[in-house]
Amino acid sequence: MFGFIKKSLSKTVAAIKTVAPKKKLTFTKEELEDILLEADVEYALVEIILNEIYQDKITREILRSKLLATLAYTSYTEPQFTPPFVELIVGVNGAGKTTTIAKLAYKYKQEGKKVLLGAGDTFRAAAIEQLTLWANKLDIPIVSSKQGHDSSAVAYDAIDSAKAKSFGNVIIDTAGRLHTQTNLANELKKIKRICDKAHKSAPHRTVLIIDGTQGNSAISQAKAFNEMIGIDGIIITKLDGTAKGGSIFSIAYALELPILYVGTGEQPKNLTPFNKYEFVDGLLDAIFMEEA
Repeated sequence: MFGFIKKSLSKTVAAIKTVAPKKKLTFTKEELEDILLEADVEYALVEIILNEIYQDKITREILRSKLLATLAYTSYTEPQFTPPFVELIVGVNGAGKTTTIAKLAYKYKQEGKKVLLGAGDTFRAAAIEQLTLWANKLDIPIVSSKQGHDSSAVAYDAIDSAKAKSFGNVIIDTAGRLHTQTNLANELKKIKRICDKAHKSAPHRTVLIIDGTQGNSAISQAKAFNEMIGIDGIIITKLDGTAKGGSIFSIAYALELPILYVGTGEQPKNLTPFNKYEFVDGLLDAIFMEEA
């Protein structure tokens, strides 16, 4: 697991090395400010972190404790539920929703769970086609309809089918962008209501997919989705393709929401549970010299 996270930070590490080419045992605040900003930690959060440090020479352990504190909300506790466990996947188009749904489905299948997909993004024909291709590739059943059909009906049918066939997990895709944000908000709220009608307390988890290459610009987008329907957790995609790995600190700190997984590649297996200790240590290994 750690290997995947560390490997996915390679571009962020390369960015850090442009301002801190040599590892040291201690750094000044000014040096660490440059390092954290280069990794795309938001400026306001960098100031908060450094203002809480009173030492002139900052060691790995001092910075480690401060970075971990910004990730205080990243742990997640699964809610009580009666099967099937229903997940609603939301996020803007292009964030990697379809691929992430496939990765989640693959993970559950590998764990021996029966999974069913719901192609609830009826706004784009391509979204239905892409998810169907993944479903066929992974040999996982999917409930879908034609472009323009009611996405709430797809969600209801998917849950109803899963209950009838004793499936343990249902993953429902949603539209990423409609004509206006109001349309999107109304559609997502309707889907949540219909999910609850199909299966009490569903969806049990609403997951926001964030494109890691967007860095801190994803924060306002995430806040908008959270205000629309309430988010239970985040999955950050494309971490392996960005030098903005430090934005995870800003995202977690600003949203106070759990980070469930990070995408560390294109293959179905490339979905890694987020571990704040491994993430922080992966970055610090690039900055600090090992003590003798």
